[in-house]
Parts: sequence; structure tokens; C-alpha cells
Amino acid sequence: MGDQIRNATAADLPAIVEIYNAAIPGRMATADTEFVSVDARREWFSQHDPSRRPLWALERSGRLVAWLSFESFYGRPAYASTAELSVYVATTAHRSGAGSTLLTHAIERAPDLGIETLLGFIFGHNSPSLTLFRGHGFEQWAHLPGVAVLDGVKRDLLILGRRVP
Repeated sequence: MGDQIRNATAADLPAIVEIYNAAIPGRMATADTEFVSVDARREWFSQHDPSRRPLWALERSGRLVAWLSFESFYGRPAYASTAELSVYVATTAHRSGAGSTLLTHAIERAPDLGIETLLGFIFGHNSPSLTLFRGHGFEQWAHLPGVAVLDGVKRDLLILGRRVP
């Protein structure tokens, strides 16, 4: 059975949170420093609209192994055609192509969602994510030096962008 990408459902939220929480201790993929609860993520989940700002789940052999979310950029109407992407992959599925599958799907579907510009906000020390996004045609559009502090270490944030046809 191959990969299946679908809109995430409320029943997926525990698995989504589990994948997200697994990324926190590595201090590479998120600026959160403490685990989040399913309850704390319910409002975030409800803000995703499958027709404009979806949250997709990637299933492999019936198990959710990765997810991708579209977030509005900057919250102002003039930026309606721009979205920030977040991609999280279960540790058991790292380097399996799950992130690439989701990112390819996001690029292909962006025009249907009214999106012309995709952004990725990625820590400068997160080589795997930088490689993933750059491999899908994203370029560095901004470098914010030392804007995050993780365990007392200042970290850079890179903004990668890509226009979609």
C-alpha cells in the first residue's frame, strides 16, 4: 500500500501532536521548547480550511507518518496569496521521502488554493529541512541572525520562498 495524502481530521490530532512533540527535543524544527498538548492545538487545528489553508496527513500502510500545514502569512489581506508551509515527519519515517511527497503535493496544489507564493521558515542549523526545501526549488529570501534562543544558543532563522505557477 502506497502513500496517501488526505485532509487531516480531528481524529488525527493526537498523532499530529505526537509527531510535532517528537521534534521539540532536537531543537531543529520548532521554536517550541516544551511539549504541546492535544487540547492546546485544537484551535490551531480548527483554523485550517481544506479549500484555502489545508492541513494534510500522509498515511503509509494505514499509519499517519507526516503532516503538512498551510498557514496564512502575516494575517493581512494583501498577503492572501502567500502561505507558510510547515512539514513534520515522524522519526520512524525520516529520510523516507514522506516530507518530499508532501512538499511536492503542496507545490502542485497551491494554485488550486489561491496561493502564488510559498514560504518556509527554517532554522539555519536545520540542514535536512533546508535541503528538502531547496531541492523543491525554494531559495533563501531572508536571513534573520540570532533571532531565536534555544537552550541558551542563539539561532538564525532563514526564510525560503518559492513562487508557484
